[in-house]
Amino acid sequence: MSDFATGLEKAFLHVPGEGTQRITPTGDIPAWMRGTYYLNGPARFVRGDFHYRHWLDGDGMVCRLVFNDDGVTLTHRYVRTTKLVDEEEAGRPLYRTFGTAFEGDRLLHRIAIASPVNISIHPFAGTLLAFGEQGLPWELDFASLETKGEHTFGHRINAISPFSAHVHFDRETGEMFNFGVSFASAQPSVTLYRFTADGELALRKRLPLAEPCSMHDFGLSKRHAVFFVAPYLLDIAALMKEGATIQSALNWQPEKGSHLLIVDRESGEKVAELPVGNRYCLHQINCFEQGDRLFFDLLELEEPAYPDYETIPDLFIDVRPCHPVRLVVDLNQGTLVERQEIDFQLAGDFPTIHPELASHAYRHFWILAIEATGQQGRKFFDRLVHFDWQANGPQQGSVVEHYQSPPGKYLGGEPVFIPHPDNDEVGAILCQEFDAETTRVSFLLFDAFDLPKGPIARLPLASPVHLGLHACWHAEKA
Repeated sequence: MSDFATGLEKAFLHVPGEGTQRITPTGDIPAWMRGTYYLNGPARFVRGDFHYRHWLDGDGMVCRLVFNDDGVTLTHRYVRTTKLVDEEEAGRPLYRTFGTAFEGDRLLHRIAIASPVNISIHPFAGTLLAFGEQGLPWELDFASLETKGEHTFGHRINAISPFSAHVHFDRETGEMFNFGVSFASAQPSVTLYRFTADGELALRKRLPLAEPCSMHDFGLSKRHAVFFVAPYLLDIAALMKEGATIQSALNWQPEKGSHLLIVDRESGEKVAELPVGNRYCLHQINCFEQGDRLFFDLLELEEPAYPDYETIPDLFIDVRPCHPVRLVVDLNQGTLVERQEIDFQLAGDFPTIHPELASHAYRHFWILAIEATGQQGRKFFDRLVHFDWQANGPQQGSVVEHYQSPPGKYLGGEPVFIPHPDNDEVGAILCQEFDAETTRVSFLLFDAFDLPKGPIARLPLASPVHLGLHACWHAEKA
């Protein structure tokens, strides 16, 4: 079997330290780029002689990269969750994780894993919140990233409330939306949450599901929340057995078909439910409305991505292409009236758009992709790709351009789009690079509309951090 990611194991065997680094960039950082980039992701996969199996198992670490007139500074700290604190005190692993079980491991309340809080990070309502796949978010200090504790939104949600990592925001109202899945075998359900700009819970609406389907993300338009419900089923009874993990308790049953669940985002009431084939969606791209038409853009996968995340460090052995897809729904009829698919033959993930265009009509998006898709062997993200839904006309979206990493260098972290404050046609993309030969981690800055030129600036770190998952950008206020 071939190895298309030589040296990748070094990124997972290293245990990143905490601290603050002053960065000396090479290249040119635009003068207009002032603000803060936040990144969260699994960072620690080794504890003593114990090695975790799955990319989602690592303890969460948050990075805060600040761009101001004084230069660039990086702060990086672990989220000091219940799991991390208990295991550091014990000096050994204690809790079962997404993909790793061991003799005597613990489940929270006997039904859930202790979240490592390693998926996403967002400022909201005067707080900085780190999110895990399920469970409460954890609040961090804005400057130091020190952990303050679990955030309950004024005790309106608790440790057993289903609560996911993919929050979405209405930038006009300041509201935050989220969802969570209950996998109870008697009555599985998805819950939609809406929070006011000051952090108050304004809506919690539970909607029944026919089966306990795993969902990681959802879409948010100006009037609706949209769920891609695929038959990736979690068996809670199986999870509670010794030696089981969430990964082993998940079962892909494509013959049952996938469907869209469209919900009124103010009331939480179901608007429509319609079949959309038999693929899987991990991440949506954007969701917006024009008149009585709802546009739901997503990366469709032929099967779920989670099995590709194990066994560390041999990831993406048999990974398949992703399919950028636009589904158009007639809201009056509750029917799918159009499906547009961009021809793309590589595996890809972490779609990003201009943040001000979330829930609005847009053209451009960017993803990370894997060049050696279709060839058997270990791989990792090594290509940054720019798409345009209107590149060849309104119905002919396509790849516009890409950047290919040199051999032995891999890309990580959601490729965040950083907009020019006064010009929508100017922007930058920020993501990570891991150099397997030197084990150096750098942040790379690209002209968003000229990727083949390569990085316009490189921000090398004195000590490496993890390859993260989700990130966001918050511009400095004028």
